[in-house]
Amino acid sequence: MVYVFLAEGFEEVEALIPVDLLRRSGVAVQTVGVTGKTVVSSHQVPITADVLPEEVDLDTAEMIYLPGGLPGAHNLHDSAFVRECIEKMDARGAYIAAICAAPSVVLGKMGMLNGRCATCYPGMESGMEGAEAKPVPFVQDGHFITGRGAGAAFALGLQMCELLCGKQKADATAAAVCYER
Repeated sequence: MVYVFLAEGFEEVEALIPVDLLRRSGVAVQTVGVTGKTVVSSHQVPITADVLPEEVDLDTAEMIYLPGGLPGAHNLHDSAFVRECIEKMDARGAYIAAICAAPSVVLGKMGMLNGRCATCYPGMESGMEGAEAKPVPFVQDGHFITGRGAGAAFALGLQMCELLCGKQKADATAAAVCYER
């Protein structure tokens, strides 16, 4: 199971492209409405989440994913539930993915990227204190996967597919959506 955390002000492209790619690859994915069942994106698109925080079962989670967007990333960081999920997933070495502002505003503030290579939205690198910032679409360092921004959502999503389903399935999913890896 992959849980995708949605908070008011999230970037819809960063959230939904990986959800779509993972589901096309056969991965069980649920969106989690951190700030309610209906979550409004940074561009005023209301999305109905699959589940609420009390319905999340981290024992079944292979990965959690934090979309960026502002103020979405700040709202994720402000959630004790989200921070607790990140800490639990980190403790067991399970995958934690984040994109755009989330690597800086959420993972960076929590000290999760200290000593790691990571990427985030250009200009937000200082929030990833202790990390080596890379100006590339995505970076995987251990069980952390970070993406640069909305334009990297396909590359990041397909990397998530590859980690969970293998390269052959990720390549097939990329071909099905006419994306060249």
